[in-house]
Amino acid sequence: MTSDQPTTAGRRLSRRHLLLGGAAAGIGAASAIGIDLAGRSSQPASVAPTAGPAPAAAHGGETVPFFGVHQAGIETPPQAHGTFIALDLRDDVDRAGLIRLMKIFTDDAARLSQGTPALADSEPELGVIPAALTITFGFGPGVFTRAARTQVMPGWVGPLPAFGVDRLEEKWNDGDLLLQIAADDPVTVAHATRMLLKDARSFARVRWTQPGFRRARGSEKPGTTMRNLFGQVDGTVNLEPGTADFEHLVWGGNNPDWMHGGTGFVLRRIEMNLDKWDRLDRPGREASVGRTLDTGAPLTGTVESDEPDFEAKTAIGFPVIPEFSHIRRARTDNPDERIFRRTYNYDEVPTGDRVSDSGLLFASFQADVTKQFVPIQKRLDELDLLNKWITPIGSAVFAIPPGCAADGYIGETLLAG
Repeated sequence: MTSDQPTTAGRRLSRRHLLLGGAAAGIGAASAIGIDLAGRSSQPASVAPTAGPAPAAAHGGETVPFFGVHQAGIETPPQAHGTFIALDLRDDVDRAGLIRLMKIFTDDAARLSQGTPALADSEPELGVIPAALTITFGFGPGVFTRAARTQVMPGWVGPLPAFGVDRLEEKWNDGDLLLQIAADDPVTVAHATRMLLKDARSFARVRWTQPGFRRARGSEKPGTTMRNLFGQVDGTVNLEPGTADFEHLVWGGNNPDWMHGGTGFVLRRIEMNLDKWDRLDRPGREASVGRTLDTGAPLTGTVESDEPDFEAKTAIGFPVIPEFSHIRRARTDNPDERIFRRTYNYDEVPTGDRVSDSGLLFASFQADVTKQFVPIQKRLDELDLLNKWITPIGSAVFAIPPGCAADGYIGETLLAG
């Protein structure tokens, strides 16, 4: 991947105008960067005031292009660390305020993703190691309302249907704006998160923050399917970026014109009862999923990529892969009922008598949430033995707008129209 230096002098002046303009309008964007830093807009974007160049060693200097038809962070191979943040817009933010916010977001995200400190970065030394940083933005119903564009909001944007297995907690649901921040270094993620939340604080409040993780970069071969904290291989038979299926099922769909190049996003916070899982023997664990724990192979196969044989029977006539197993319930004969999964584990500090407070941040991308995600979840809701050990406690849906050119901003196709 190549480094991109998109910033020009014109864009720096425009950024300063946005910040000062926001303050003049009463939004107070100048206060969001600090009065002592507001004059730094003349600093060239490619120069970190006290920091050296991004390192060439290991993976710290790796960059992912920010500008393009699609936003980064979707087709990008999942990084080791990811943080999902939902924001609620403040009452006085209208379409003009949204445009200012998204221009500021775009400018800082583009810089940080290339190892260049944000414009008003008070810790520029932390901004020079991109570590494959990607920053992806999404829109909830509140954006369409504030922008007076509800007539072009996809019908699937909003809360999912109620499922019997759900025990949703309000603190993990919904939101007006989504930020997905991911990189192979946790310091990079933390710093980018702080910079973007400083940008946003005059426009929005944090609704929830959900950090997650995978194996560290280099700890296993590239392309290895991740494991969740049950020890299961999680994400087999995923869509492959660059294929016709991916183009159709992620970037396609019957969506409004402004979303061309965008997609739909679902985040489910799934609590995993590891304490209860500990009491289940290994055959029971494998039967609940329909795969072996060591290789991830279906119970009728030998390697992870083997196609499950749902017709195979045991010596006494029972299905080798139980009808209540997770992989059987997730499967369908309809090829359009597929999604692209990009999930992360979470692990919180337990309280009381619990040994663990852990789970899965199940993130999926699909062109149409109603036609792709919902049918799968309905089958899992009706009969999935894994439901004895997992509980969805958070749910949010966002429209992911397309990417943008270097002289544009994320969300321009919706907000500028």
